[in-house]
Amino acid sequence: MIERPIYKALEKHLSKKQVTVVLGMRRVGKSTAVKYLLSKVKHTNKIYLDCEKIEHQALFNTPSYDSIINELEVLGINFKKPAVIALDEIQLVKSLPSFIKYVYDTYAVKFIITGSSSYYLKNQFTESLAGRKLIYEMYPLAFDEFLLFKGVGTIDIQKYSLAKFNTSWYNKYNKFYDEYITYGGFPEVVLNKKKADKTELLWDIVNSYIDMDVKILSDYSISNDLFNLCKLLSARVGSKLDFTKLSSVAGVDRRKISDYIYLFENTYFLYLVKPYSKNIDKEIVQQPKIYFADMGLLNVLGGNALSSGQRFENAVAIQFRNKFKLNYYQKKNGQEIDFILNEKIAAEVKETPILQDVKVLKGRAAELKLTKSYLIGQKAPANGFKDFIWGGNLY
Repeated sequence: MIERPIYKALEKHLSKKQVTVVLGMRRVGKSTAVKYLLSKVKHTNKIYLDCEKIEHQALFNTPSYDSIINELEVLGINFKKPAVIALDEIQLVKSLPSFIKYVYDTYAVKFIITGSSSYYLKNQFTESLAGRKLIYEMYPLAFDEFLLFKGVGTIDIQKYSLAKFNTSWYNKYNKFYDEYITYGGFPEVVLNKKKADKTELLWDIVNSYIDMDVKILSDYSISNDLFNLCKLLSARVGSKLDFTKLSSVAGVDRRKISDYIYLFENTYFLYLVKPYSKNIDKEIVQQPKIYFADMGLLNVLGGNALSSGQRFENAVAIQFRNKFKLNYYQKKNGQEIDFILNEKIAAEVKETPILQDVKVLKGRAAELKLTKSYLIGQKAPANGFKDFIWGGNLY
């Protein structure tokens, strides 16, 4: 098992009474993280239950808490002693938060739970588990994690984080970065060696996402609308959302489009980047830009409709999102800065950066009184220009 950086934080919380909540998209590695945590529990009074299994759903859908406890005792849990109960994908059993609260308040039980929907789980927990939980969010692999999963990471990798272009580093890892921005960071996709199998896995993730996670919170009759909307959105990554135009093209009511995108964002499928403005009213009326949460999903959905520039910008957005709060900036005359990081740093994305890009970026950053800027590039310039950060150094 390859230990991801989030494991350390999760293991540290293992000794706390609070419920450990791990949220993230399906197949991102939540179950593996939970099993890792269980392996660190020194006693045997513990259990792992997968709520995707019908028998476990039936167990928790019993109306009596005492009946559920009796069933768990049959499965080996002793409620008279400290115990650990791990529940995977609990959004599939809507009654679970109230049961967890009851057991939490009554017995010495530590819960570790996962879910694929922040929309459902955060709302449920606000009502029933206030003050009783800590939420961790898990995403597809960052590029440094990707290298570890490929078996080529080094102990010195962190010193190259956000470092300026280095020819030797680029030559060593460029092929891996190309693979990363093509197939993304789902662990099982990364570990699979065949390109065809990677693509098949990604389509399976898309299908299971729509058929399982989205349907929990939506109407069963809208699968085709959802899939078509996903494809429309994939062709518009890095662009401002025009709900009216999307509604017209998709043949779906504008309000429904807005609801679906909200659902996509809160099930970790995509995310929105709002405009940067010190004027709150202007920020509210301006449109957000859209980015997909994983490059593999974007590429299988977008296909030939995507430009190489769109792909690279989405990859940079994913990588920055792990470290910074993201905004974008655009003036009425069309001049823009791709990303504003933590409202302090201007970042511009260019496939093949040149010296003029540095000058333009610094000038636009100065207009916003931002003293720090990052020029991000994907390809090594033929003229030897190195005053930029290579995309493979964003982690």
